[in-house]
Amino acid sequence: MNLPLTRAQTHRIFLLAMILSGLIAFGATVAWREGLILAALESDSSRLTWLILLIYLLGSVRWLYLAYDISCKRSSLALGEPTRRSEGMDQILLSQESKVEAQAQLDVFADRLSKRNVSGRFLADLLLRLGLLGTIVGFILMLLPIGNIQDFDINLVQQLMIQMSAGMAVALYTTLSGLITSTLMKLQYLLVDDALVDLIHDLQEHVNRCSSP
Repeated sequence: MNLPLTRAQTHRIFLLAMILSGLIAFGATVAWREGLILAALESDSSRLTWLILLIYLLGSVRWLYLAYDISCKRSSLALGEPTRRSEGMDQILLSQESKVEAQAQLDVFADRLSKRNVSGRFLADLLLRLGLLGTIVGFILMLLPIGNIQDFDINLVQQLMIQMSAGMAVALYTTLSGLITSTLMKLQYLLVDDALVDLIHDLQEHVNRCSSP
């Protein structure tokens, strides 16, 4: 026999999300204090690093909302409280129909929730691709001055090295930003996916229990 879940247990996904957010914020604060983030933003003339960080911030806000929404739904189910958050979930909980019809409602509800997480996986891939795009842009900026060389002198070589260093900085910082944010985004939405599986499992048990003779 399964023991009833406490409110803290049902909100486990949101608590984990807050812990992970705190760790990410701590890491970002350390990187800012060490000047790493500022150096990346100032050195990236393509402004792709700004775009990467903005997309990651928006994706993280949506991730926190999804984590909170799923934890509220699971808490309402476990504690027997009205959800007031999902008409589809209320229909499943209050359904007096046959098991087949209740299962169909559950499948539709699960599919609708799963589609919300697709955006997170898309953003993770987008961040990685933007980082790779920054690599290409950086190499273009690095090699572009070489095509303009007509004669060699010490001043020209010094100017050329400065321009090549700027292009290399764009390539490295955008690649690093894309890799870090993409990895974090995948981890964040992986937690939401796992919580969604737990919610659907709980709803499936409810359907089986209510439909059993």
